[in-house]
Amino acid sequence: MNPSTHTAKKTSLILLLMTMTLLGVFPLDVVLPSFPALSDYFRTSASDIALSVSLFAIGLGLSVVLVGPLSDRWGRKNLLLTGIAISMVGATGCLLSSDYSWFLVFRVIQAVGCGSFVLSQALIQDLFVGKQQERIRIWMTTGGGVFISISPLLGTWLQMHLGWEGSFYVFIALAAIVWTKAGVLLKETPRSHTAAPARFFSAYWRLCADVRFMGYWLISGLAFACHFSFIVMSPIIFMERLALTPYEFAWTLLLYGVAYVFGGIVASALHRRLPANSQIVIGLGLIALSGLVMLWLANQFGLTAAAVLIPMLICTAGTTIARPIANSKAMTLYPQDAGTSSSVGGVMIFLCGGVISVVINLASEDLTTALALCFLVLSATGLGLNALIMQRNLALNAS
Repeated sequence: MNPSTHTAKKTSLILLLMTMTLLGVFPLDVVLPSFPALSDYFRTSASDIALSVSLFAIGLGLSVVLVGPLSDRWGRKNLLLTGIAISMVGATGCLLSSDYSWFLVFRVIQAVGCGSFVLSQALIQDLFVGKQQERIRIWMTTGGGVFISISPLLGTWLQMHLGWEGSFYVFIALAAIVWTKAGVLLKETPRSHTAAPARFFSAYWRLCADVRFMGYWLISGLAFACHFSFIVMSPIIFMERLALTPYEFAWTLLLYGVAYVFGGIVASALHRRLPANSQIVIGLGLIALSGLVMLWLANQFGLTAAAVLIPMLICTAGTTIARPIANSKAMTLYPQDAGTSSSVGGVMIFLCGGVISVVINLASEDLTTALALCFLVLSATGLGLNALIMQRNLALNAS
């Protein structure tokens, strides 16, 4: 293969992985502005519509648990293609549903298929080596954050022009493109025949018993929880408390996306110059700084858009620096179980984001203080985990 062909294929693979990352969050974020329209169409309450998001998350989590070990045993390409096809069937069923119960059923089917997109982490491990893996994970983290930031604006535009069905049409179109590209670009990974069916989940126990592996994924999960908690609380802060219109809210979050790009640029520069431990410390340190800045601004100026956005920009930069390197360090510990490693990481990230955002939501009277304290506690916990990992590494090297 000549260099230009090799470069073109590498670029196509990166675009494929980026689109997989996008599709992993698309069904959750873009549909949010369509809640009122869905409520009217199915003649049900907004809380019932919110149930579809909860069921989607549950279906996604259950799927993620299974996808990784299955891909290690049966190979990734066919499992990914099957998952994408299932997600398209689920999205099509949502479009055709006239009864809300069937809509919920097909949302769960869509979620189960979307679980296959977690294999993007394993595919990075399969297709790239060394610093390339870290660089691509930085790009994916940055791209995912930017997409989440523009989701409200995209969802509002789709709702205006295509109705609530718009997000499902776009999802099906993107999924079909990814299915086609994956079929052409990916080669099937070697299948594992060493583990008996009765010991199918033995890799889970081996990975979860490793302090370093769990520590790195927890650091990534805690950093993600800071970002996710803000996204979940942002409609309450900006639209309910600060009375921004949906469009003003959407444009405000675009600035949040700019912070992801900036963080990605900084992370790309740091990963070429500093060891992983230093990158993690810098990222978590910025998250802690954002908590202190938010507390100070809230105390000085009360609840304002600037008092929330300025510390969130700092937090976002820290998240973009810490998460990709933590993911890479976790994934490189067990390359032979890359699929299972992806599943463990995916489950831990979803759990951290979901549980911590619920805890913050309970402090509905003072969300900024709750967010700030959350950033301080989570960053301190992450720094403690990083120190524990370093001690473990020293002990292993000494032995």
